[in-house]
Amino acid sequence: MTATQVIRSEWTKIRSVASTVWTLSLAVVVTIALGMLISALSRNEFDGMDRGTRVSFDPTFISFAGMSLGQLAMIVFGVLVVSNEYSTGMIRTSLAAVPQRGTFLFSKIAVAAGLALVVGTATSFAAFFLGQAMLGEHRASIGDQGVLRAVIGGGLYMTLIAVFSMGVAAMLRSPMLSLGILMPFFFLISTVLGNVEATEKVGRYLPDQAGSRVMQVVTPVGDDTPYGPWGGLAIMAVWTVAALAGGYLLLRRRDA
Repeated sequence: MTATQVIRSEWTKIRSVASTVWTLSLAVVVTIALGMLISALSRNEFDGMDRGTRVSFDPTFISFAGMSLGQLAMIVFGVLVVSNEYSTGMIRTSLAAVPQRGTFLFSKIAVAAGLALVVGTATSFAAFFLGQAMLGEHRASIGDQGVLRAVIGGGLYMTLIAVFSMGVAAMLRSPMLSLGILMPFFFLISTVLGNVEATEKVGRYLPDQAGSRVMQVVTPVGDDTPYGPWGGLAIMAVWTVAALAGGYLLLRRRDA
């Protein structure tokens, strides 16, 4: 099969599996709804904030508050795209049809990443505009310095989360094992390392903490992070490339 045929095949697989469609839909709904809720609460609490909190107030980043749960759905999407064929046994048929394993894996990832980018970017823009509507007079404008970068970065962040998860799933093959590692990594280990003084300098180089930097417009008071928004996204991209490389190498070396 040619690369074009493989890509078409992978597109058919993804759109025909209900679970992948539902997880992307959930990512959209949760990210936007939670962002609107937190934005509305922030507007009501703004007058009661102290001066330091107001100085660090970042209306753009607040509208992305739902990303914390939206990325959960993106992780599930990334894992299911790769590991569904292993759990059903269809991987043997797929590799028999496409013996070039690199072509097989990266066609699958290219299709899923493209879909995640479209959904993630649309979600990021929607979360921003609806979140700002909830903030009222405290809102930011898309034309303000750094705001457009943050909104575009939000879509890239969601895409990289999904692709990183695909790489991990390609290494582990099992959906349960992949989710059992990724969920605690992002929602427990990363949070603990980033909030404990002894480990916070390590935590800031983890993919989610580094990548989320691109969505920030206002730098918090006392923040001494040694990289900027695009630098943080680059760190996240390095993690993603490493996960994909690991998945590719293991796919080449072992049986289906």
